Amino acid sequence: MDFTALFKAPEAEGKEKHVPVIERGSGHNGTHDNVVIVMVGKETPHPNTLEHHIVWIELYGVKKENDQVVYIGRADFAPTTADPTATFKVLDLDQYKALGAVSYCNIHGLWKNTFEL
Repeated sequence: MDFTALFKAPEAEGKEKHVPVIERGSGHNGTHDNVVIVMVGKETPHPNTLEHHIVWIELYGVKKENDQVVYIGRADFAPTTADPTATFKVLDLDQYKALGAVSYCNIHGLWKNTFEL
């Protein structure tokens, strides 16, 4: 089986509330531009119940130099208590040409998105 087949296509049902949205932000009152925010359900909130929730979000970077994929971090969420939004402070963000995020819904599986820097 091809691993990429595990990911849901953005055209699949519920994309508005499953596909992770990646944004480049700033931290410390705008003094740093190495903050990356990943959220699920930006336009349409994803359910957050024991039965249906986002379990985790992971962030990866693709290096400019050699296309190496680097694991940056992960945020885990408890149902009913946490909003599926994660903020990552990425050191030397300029070394990456793209970021990729993966989210996992306990009912609808894996979803992905990329963000070109």
